[in-house]
Amino acid sequence: MQEKQVKVGDSVTFINALRKEIPALVTAVWSPTCINVVLVSEDVDKTDTYGRQIERNTSVMHKSCQGEQVYGMVWY
Repeated sequence: MQEKQVKVGDSVTFINALRKEIPALVTAVWSPTCINVVLVSEDVDKTDTYGRQIERNTSVMHKSCQGEQVYGMVWY
């Protein structure tokens, strides 16, 4: 079964360096497996006049590119 190609504005799950899953939005698609994402900071102290700050991650590879063991900094 072929997966649907993601596009800008789609929601995905980002796995950070601590292997925590965080909801994210796609901001750029470089290939079927490589995207840029934006997410709401997990740090409650990171706020400004708009609310909780956002964090960006670029050139994030799909978790399938890491094999069976997923270490983080990937999306699905």
